[in-house]
Amino acid sequence: MADISSLLAGAVGTSLAHHAPGPLPAGTPAEVLAAASRALGPAALPERGAGELPALQLLARVMSEYGVNLAHPHAAAHLQPPTLTVAVAADVLASAGNGSLDTYDSGPAGIAVERWLIGALTRLARLGPDADGVLTPGGSLSNLLGLHLARDAAALRRGVDVRRHGVAALPGPRVLCSEIAHFSVHRACAALGLGEDAVIPVATDRDHRMRPDALADALAALGPDETPIAVVATAGTTDFGTVDPLPAVTEIAAHHGVWTHVDAAYGFGTLFSDRLAGRLDGIESADSVTLDLHKIGWLPAATSVLLVSDPAGFGALDREVAYLNPADDADAGFDGLLGRSLQTTRRADAVKAAAAFLAHGRSGLGAMVDRCHDLARHAQARIESEPALELVAGADLTTVVFRYRGADPAADDRLNAALRRSLLETGTALIGRTEVRLPGADPAADPALAGAPATDAAPRRVCLKFTLLNPTTTTDDIDRLVAAVLAAGRRCGHHARERTA
Repeated sequence: MADISSLLAGAVGTSLAHHAPGPLPAGTPAEVLAAASRALGPAALPERGAGELPALQLLARVMSEYGVNLAHPHAAAHLQPPTLTVAVAADVLASAGNGSLDTYDSGPAGIAVERWLIGALTRLARLGPDADGVLTPGGSLSNLLGLHLARDAAALRRGVDVRRHGVAALPGPRVLCSEIAHFSVHRACAALGLGEDAVIPVATDRDHRMRPDALADALAALGPDETPIAVVATAGTTDFGTVDPLPAVTEIAAHHGVWTHVDAAYGFGTLFSDRLAGRLDGIESADSVTLDLHKIGWLPAATSVLLVSDPAGFGALDREVAYLNPADDADAGFDGLLGRSLQTTRRADAVKAAAAFLAHGRSGLGAMVDRCHDLARHAQARIESEPALELVAGADLTTVVFRYRGADPAADDRLNAALRRSLLETGTALIGRTEVRLPGADPAADPALAGAPATDAAPRRVCLKFTLLNPTTTTDDIDRLVAAVLAAGRRCGHHARERTA
């Protein structure tokens, strides 16, 4: 560890000296990537190495000069927070130990830390004394694993052993989720052999939350030749931070005997906050839950977790391997966590999470959540005060969605897209982009809607987004960020008018 500390200390000065002034390096993507490649040198394994410190200093310079600075107050595009120092240091400890969690003799300390962390998280979610869980490489993989367990449980109720015989004998698999659920639900269905067509989108209300009546109707409409695999509720939509009505969703799913999976990759961290924790009421009734501590948790990516209310669900992953976990070793207590994951080798990612929990506690993490929520509310108020900006969705958690209003409403989609690219290319600010169906448009006056069914009349419009996960950002920083958006909008609008003149 002393050698590691010395190397890191030698690289820190290089990193600080080469940080770009903004959240991103200035230049087009092609220019930035080419410059970073030139700095690294020819893409070939060198015959002779440069030495440990020079190699690390080179990489520190490349990562600082051409990377993203998430600690910058104008880094507000994605669910990527700046990381907690203690978590980064703990991650180094885990990497230095290089343990694995599949077997006891590959890393007992890592196993103990993960079990401790899972216990803390299941208690936080109030999932019950028997609840269990496992860390995964990301929220998409947690959703995949949750639906994997749900698929196998639904198949067994049909008398189908999917693990041995595949999904062909499983009639009409269906996964129900909100129409704005994360795309990883569709990907998971494809990977699990269900097909993306297995996904039934459930309508949302004007606040972007799943409608319980629409869910009940969709489940009731399933025929005997269809197999409901799971209902996926979202606790913290990527764009809006909204939470589906979990008590109603879990009750309806339970009435139909269907597994409920809650994708709380974004929203789970609100449980740290006394102010916001109530938004996740009902999560305790879920069969499985995805959460990402590399979002609201401020940990290095990836630190995702799948929690299950009943550990018997992991039976779908049981595997005895002679060189890893023979039965007699397992009986003697020498087994590990192989049967909780699709992975074999699995690093001790729980160490960085445990360090953050022990260092800051729930109240410390909760204060950071509240601070980010306050910043989002300030951003919403600032946007509402600007005639040139249109608020699309306010601060439910830590995101705010809005649009810049140009001189020609028909050109606003192109203008908002150009505005964001301008901020990225100058390195001034890193803000998000999405598309939202905006009500109130006249289909007859909008060529983009010509021939569209009445149900699709609300157009999808390019919108901008602040995702605020830096608790050290100030309200003055937010004011300057809004000012930068306005300046870029005026500049891009002027250039557009010059091109059409």
